[in-house]
Amino acid sequence: MARGEPIQEFYSIGEVCELTELKPHVLRYWESQFKLLNPAKNRSGNRVYARREVELILLVKHLLYTEKYTIDGARQKLDEHRKGGSLRTTARAALEVQAIESLERELLELQALLEDRPIVTSRAIIPPPSAPSYSDAHSAK
Repeated sequence: MARGEPIQEFYSIGEVCELTELKPHVLRYWESQFKLLNPAKNRSGNRVYARREVELILLVKHLLYTEKYTIDGARQKLDEHRKGGSLRTTARAALEVQAIESLERELLELQALLEDRPIVTSRAIIPPPSAPSYSDAHSAK
């Protein structure tokens, strides 16, 4: 019987930044703005995020970046979901959307590599491995 990887229950701020593609200062700011985001701290004073909080962070990110809510609007929307009993379901849906978007990005990058063309991401354009660099083109003259 094959076993899947165990699901991690707690995450460091660095791990959450990597999962959510957010900077630590953004997470710390959101903690001050959204009372539902309140990670525990370990003995060293480092933040320790539970899965529930990671899901909430992804929901906040979705509300702010995709739905274009203001901080106040996102806070109100979270309160509506909480009062309606749908906060956990909605947060999990945001996690699923993030996972799908991440997979789509990775597939597009893989396709670009296979087709030997530049990879276009939201952060940069990465030339294919066989393409000469700018300095190579000018040094050949």
